[in-house]
Amino acid sequence: MSETAVYAAGGVVWRLVEGKLKVLVIHRTAYADVTLPKGKVDPGETLAETAVREIFEETGIGVHLGVPVGVSRYVLPSKRTKIVHYWAAHASDDAIRASRFVPNKEIAALEWLSPKKARARLSYPVDIEILENFLELVDDGVLHTFPVVVLRHAKALSRSDWDGEDALRPLTSRGAAQARAVAGPLRAFGVRRIVASDAVRCVATVTPLAAAIGKPVHRTPAISQDAWEEGTSDVRGVVGRRVRAGKPAVLCSHGPVIPDILRELALATGTLRGSYLDAAADLVVGAFSVVHLSASNPGSGIVTIETHEPSA
Repeated sequence: MSETAVYAAGGVVWRLVEGKLKVLVIHRTAYADVTLPKGKVDPGETLAETAVREIFEETGIGVHLGVPVGVSRYVLPSKRTKIVHYWAAHASDDAIRASRFVPNKEIAALEWLSPKKARARLSYPVDIEILENFLELVDDGVLHTFPVVVLRHAKALSRSDWDGEDALRPLTSRGAAQARAVAGPLRAFGVRRIVASDAVRCVATVTPLAAAIGKPVHRTPAISQDAWEEGTSDVRGVVGRRVRAGKPAVLCSHGPVIPDILRELALATGTLRGSYLDAAADLVVGAFSVVHLSASNPGSGIVTIETHEPSA
């Protein structure tokens, strides 16, 4: 991130009403405008966490992030550039019923509109561009999606500093901080299933997430580095189960194994292979790639992949 820019994040929040698509716009009190929910990044926060938090703060609706739908850039009166990242975000009926929104000094009203009316009502061209990006996905039939997150374990003690079995190498203090930090953005993508190599460093990486969402860590040697080096891994089996399940999940594994996981995700979804897979697999420790798949037809191919660096 540039030190001179102002970063923010938000979303195109959507729902279906009697089978018809509606998107949420907010009427801001102070600016007397109509825009998409968004807000500035708090210190120590990732863009994904910001998007979920700001949507909730401005609308009272808890969401999980779907497909990224673009980045807007514009110059503020201070001459600094503001950069806003947006994701699609489905508002479930339960989340809408749970909203405690009331008009306040920042947000005067919320309004669910058809895409056509939202396009006409939005005050800023940059918001209209983001909405158009979202509608392209709708036209492509990928409104409902789910993520399979591929996570490289956090920083572990080096082999030269460890006398025991490689699978027992623990995280360093920096690695433990990365593990705590990654729990937030993974929650932002709605991860509910946690699958990890049975190596200590992988299990420890996802333990804070497991505690945060109240779900167990499913440990497996099938995506471990030891099994991969021995030729006994079963990456295809693990990936296939996650694609068939159609539920948000994270697979925590090792640097040498991750390219195979991405390749198997492409094969399982009928996606053409390309250099984008290499880029998504080239993860530093504590980083992850989110592979977005169509919930109704995962075999139609990977919708998009986004990669997030560790914040600790």
